[in-house]
Amino acid sequence: MLTESAQQHALTLAAGMALREAITAGPVAIRDAVTAGLAGDARLTDTGVTIVGVRVVAVRPEAEVERALRTPAREEVQQEADRATYERRALAVEREGAIAENEMQNQIELARREEVLVARRGHNARRRAEEDAAAAWVAAEAAAEREKLAAAVQAPNRRELGAAEAEANAAHLDVYRDMDPAILLALAAETLAGRLPEIGQLNLTPDLLTGALAALAAPRERA
Repeated sequence: MLTESAQQHALTLAAGMALREAITAGPVAIRDAVTAGLAGDARLTDTGVTIVGVRVVAVRPEAEVERALRTPAREEVQQEADRATYERRALAVEREGAIAENEMQNQIELARREEVLVARRGHNARRRAEEDAAAAWVAAEAAAEREKLAAAVQAPNRRELGAAEAEANAAHLDVYRDMDPAILLALAAETLAGRLPEIGQLNLTPDLLTGALAALAAPRERA
């Protein structure tokens, strides 16, 4: 009587439930329904039976139905797995695209900075060349001005020096004009001897000495 009463209450509840609902939420619902039905059964009370608790281990369909139910479940699990795999791949592709975009932006920024640096270097080089050219022009003008001033200052000195040298030469010539030719010959020989290379050995023949002594001893006519 107890078994049939429990089955009756369980079947009454399961008959109004969908198969998936009975499998997933059936144990709890059937346990509550069986507990309430047995507790209110007067026959059990009259026989002295008190229901302390009811336990429903599981609700399982027949073997063929269970196999038929496993196929969609497996497919659903596989679809969830495929969906998770696809999402992971899509996320990886999106991350790779973001990394590539970031690298491209970095390269563009580096190229832009390099372009600015090259332009700055060229500008600095042109400015340095212009400044060097201007400095060289100023230095050349200053040097030309100094040379002009020096020439202007030295011109009178050179004229005075030339006049003094001319007067000295004239006085020198006046001294030599009245000098004895023999003395002039001796001075010329002395000057020439100072400019000639070193003579290691000199042979004087008697004829040369006789002629030279005769020339020196001969009287000179004064002008």
